[in-house]
Amino acid sequence: MIFKAKKILKSTFGYDDFRLLQEEVITSILSKNDSLVIMPTGGGKSLCYQIPALIFDGLTIVLSPLISLMKDQIAQLHQLGVEAAVLNSSLSPQEYYQNVELVESGKARLLYVAPETLLLDRTLALLKPLKIDCITIDEAHCISEWGHDFRPEYRKLVELREIFPEAVFVALTATATPRVQTDIEKSLMFKGAKKFVASFNRENLYLEITPKYDALNQTIKFLRKYPNQSGIIYCFSRKQVNTLAAELDNAGFSVRPYHAGLTDNERKTNQELFIKDDVQIIVATIAFGMGINKSNVRFVIHYDLPKNIESYYQEIGRSGRDGLRAHCLLLFSHSDTMKIKYFIDQKEAIERRIALNHLNALLNYAETGVCRREPLLTYFGEEYNKPNCGMCDNCNSEAKTLVDITIPTQKFLSCIKRANEGFGAAHIIDILRGSKAQKILDWSHQNLSTYGIGLEHTKKQWMFISHQLIRQNLIAPDPEHGALKITSKGYEVLTGSLAVNGTIKEDFEPKHEVITDSEFSSELFNALREKRKQIAGEMRLPPYVIFSDKTLTEMAALYPTSKKEMMGIYGMGEVKYERYGILFMDIVIRYCQKNKIKEIDSLPKEAFLKKAPKKSKVNETIAALFNTGNSVTDIMGETKLKKSTILGHLYTYSQNNKLKNVENILEDCNLSDEMIEKVTEVFTKLGCSTLSPVYAELREKVPYDELHLLRIYYLSKLEN
Repeated sequence: MIFKAKKILKSTFGYDDFRLLQEEVITSILSKNDSLVIMPTGGGKSLCYQIPALIFDGLTIVLSPLISLMKDQIAQLHQLGVEAAVLNSSLSPQEYYQNVELVESGKARLLYVAPETLLLDRTLALLKPLKIDCITIDEAHCISEWGHDFRPEYRKLVELREIFPEAVFVALTATATPRVQTDIEKSLMFKGAKKFVASFNRENLYLEITPKYDALNQTIKFLRKYPNQSGIIYCFSRKQVNTLAAELDNAGFSVRPYHAGLTDNERKTNQELFIKDDVQIIVATIAFGMGINKSNVRFVIHYDLPKNIESYYQEIGRSGRDGLRAHCLLLFSHSDTMKIKYFIDQKEAIERRIALNHLNALLNYAETGVCRREPLLTYFGEEYNKPNCGMCDNCNSEAKTLVDITIPTQKFLSCIKRANEGFGAAHIIDILRGSKAQKILDWSHQNLSTYGIGLEHTKKQWMFISHQLIRQNLIAPDPEHGALKITSKGYEVLTGSLAVNGTIKEDFEPKHEVITDSEFSSELFNALREKRKQIAGEMRLPPYVIFSDKTLTEMAALYPTSKKEMMGIYGMGEVKYERYGILFMDIVIRYCQKNKIKEIDSLPKEAFLKKAPKKSKVNETIAALFNTGNSVTDIMGETKLKKSTILGHLYTYSQNNKLKNVENILEDCNLSDEMIEKVTEVFTKLGCSTLSPVYAELREKVPYDELHLLRIYYLSKLEN
């Protein structure tokens, strides 16, 4: 069976090799072994159950918590030529029953559904008579009360074992500590199940944490490093989301907000604009992202501190899903810690203890001086022993030489004391630097003896020093208000009986990799990206569903100008090639001609139209083949051209010329007579100069190829 799985991997999904653990997981599932799969975001979890679903005789049920996640998966599967259905509240009654019919008829290989929907009587009545081979539980960490996203309805899924005793159970998640993993197995009654834990290390993510001192300008400076790139900025509150989105919009960035306070329509619109690359940046609360499978997110910024490591790991995991480099920046401030602690204090005793443990683990990660990956991966039960990952700020910073910082420390501590230990670091720094801020004047702190005695250091440097003093337990933020208090050890420094060593950096912006064009042509990449966006717009799909950035990058680096070369590109399966391959190869060929990269004579037969001196001659050639009795399918075999390309030439020719035997074109139509009549009625109602309104009127049920074909027939008959 694994041989068949490998064949599907290439022919359907366009990948040459399995990623780490995928083959083992698929083998386990095909052998009907219950399996717990822990893989990082972007690690290829979906393939682990999608490939078995195409091999099993029966249906695979995929339990997913979000409608957007289901919609995204279905769209991608349909683009690969895989029949899949979904049942959720977003469907119209007609769409719902069409999907029910797909399931009942056995045409659907996968059914996506939420746990609540699956457990409804009507859903179970639909599924009980069917052969159910696999039940997949995505985002399985929702089962565990020790996880960061516990959902009580997930606990009821164990009931499915009795209802579907022949089905193999698969639980998948990207964020599960060893304790959560055990809880998942226990809750689903996994006895002797196979457990697969891939590395949590996302090597393509650059991890950076920097002190927050001027968050807006820090963010703008960062964004200017990534022009025209997609990214997500996470904020703690809705108010902060709205404020930051407005500020960035005023600064000229392509940005939209996203949070639970917006209307459903506003959230849906903003999310779709982002997914389709019509908007580059989303500023959001944690309400955004769980259902997003956008592969070309190049950065994630945490404008505020996340609640715990699981949330942080899941949120940064939304970047770089295509395997290319992505940058993850966290702006760190101890005042943010106070906000989180305030909400933790509202919880019950057990929940409060769990939440505080989560927060402390995050603070240890944020304040570490070692490789970022060491505490991050250790938290998830994985050892990490590399001396230098090369992809985090700590590993890429200059060697840290400790110096004596006793005098600046004494200044800082003395200022805290003079202000009666009632203020946070930012206010203390303003006093030291002689600020004329209104808050300073309101408290008459311009009259303190420590006012203006710290001008030798910048605000950034003082903030960096304050973090070191907290780590060395010389000062401690008040748990309730965040005001800095001097510890007993800190008083030893004030009295001169204890020296302090630390670092004072002139500039603690890290040295890190930048995205360069040295390995691929940015000009060609941008041309391919424009074509992808055009096609996606016509089909009302996210661009990454057509091809990922990684696929386009390989095209822009390897210059594929034949089917064989194009089929070697990452993510290029048979269906994708038939639908889009020649369109993108045309762009590559033109680029190669322009820049004299390849000999044109060596280009394949299938590209001969790209070399034709006049497009009108091409139209005439295609029309001549059709007028002599060849069907569209015959012409495809003769020219190796895509169906949509041939129909385009026939349409262009028919604008000024009459096609012979136009009835013959219906030989290539796959629609019923009733549907053909329905399409004709819509053409009469809306016209057919553009097909997008027609496609929408028909509820996106008739493929564009069929509409192109019937338009030619309709216009030719109308003229006759």
